Amino acid sequence: MPDAPRQPSVLFVCVHNAGRSQMAAAFLTHLAGDRVQVRSAGSAPAATVNPAVAEALAEVGIDISAEVPKMLTTEAVEASDVVITMGCGDTCPVFPGKRYVDWQLPDPAGQGVAAVRPIRDEIEQRIRSLITEIAPAVQPHPALRQPDLG
Repeated sequence: MPDAPRQPSVLFVCVHNAGRSQMAAAFLTHLAGDRVQVRSAGSAPAATVNPAVAEALAEVGIDISAEVPKMLTTEAVEASDVVITMGCGDTCPVFPGKRYVDWQLPDPAGQGVAAVRPIRDEIEQRIRSLITEIAPAVQPHPALRQPDLG
């Protein structure tokens, strides 16, 4: 039996780790489960997660009320296969062999929940595409599928 594929790891980075990167990490964790290792961090972390972001995610059944913004570390970047930045500019350390992607998304800082919803929805779509790319659902071997009895 072949070895199971290695679990990919993704790091989401934005300046404050209070909005976009928190939403992206929450969606990836929610939608991919244990198929992907998920981290998020900020180059200048805020004291708390943006309450409008937490409310917008709660509307779609994702609770991030216990999350705390985290400082971006070299170790977090080194431990990740894919680093997705969201407006952190040159503050994200770059290492050879890592895949870097920059998602240009509006910053939800200071915005109400109505302004956060479209950002949330865009992040969800990008996360769904990312999952399809790096951690597609495992399909059973054709010999193991149930016969069509219909």
